[in-house]
Amino acid sequence: MTGHIKAWYRESKSWKGGHYSLGILEPYCKKGRLLDAGCGGGKYALPLRMRGFDVVAVDVSLNALKMTGKRSASLCLDIGLLASNVYQMPFSDGSFDVIWCYGVLQHLLLKERQSAISEFRRLLKKDGLLFIEVMGHGDMRYGGYEVEPDTFSRKNGIIYHYFNKTELEELLSGFSYRISESRKEKKFNGERYTRHMMSAVAKKS
Repeated sequence: MTGHIKAWYRESKSWKGGHYSLGILEPYCKKGRLLDAGCGGGKYALPLRMRGFDVVAVDVSLNALKMTGKRSASLCLDIGLLASNVYQMPFSDGSFDVIWCYGVLQHLLLKERQSAISEFRRLLKKDGLLFIEVMGHGDMRYGGYEVEPDTFSRKNGIIYHYFNKTELEELLSGFSYRISESRKEKKFNGERYTRHMMSAVAKKS
């Protein structure tokens, strides 16, 4: 296991819970077997299960899986848990109706990102849906020690990659997709900064 992946074992100890907006799902789907690829502490896995999805949550961090397991048990939610990276998973072809991958691809190197998308394509059923969210070029956090183009390593060993629209389109080649961007201003110590996020809904044909 490479260093930037191992870093998640340490990072996951500081994660907090919380339910995030899942409004993006509404026009597309309301049920089915769903893979939460890179579940963290369960911030999406739990509300997705509450919405009726049959959720399998995958993460490379055992700490994260333990956290998700405790939270799901406290709410009497049945969620499958598996320790695995997102670019090589032990599931059969066409195992899922939906794959949810938020805030994960940005922490992988180029070949890992490409392999992850290839895995998602393999694991989705025909007409299955992929939901992803990543950080964009215009984000206030852009920068650091560059290890690949637009990819930086932080002191904690975690990788941060910043996407542009063309790159995301190339990554999703073979899917039909819709990409959207969000830029929100944040104020810190009197200075204004921008958080730039990109999301995509992609369908396997």
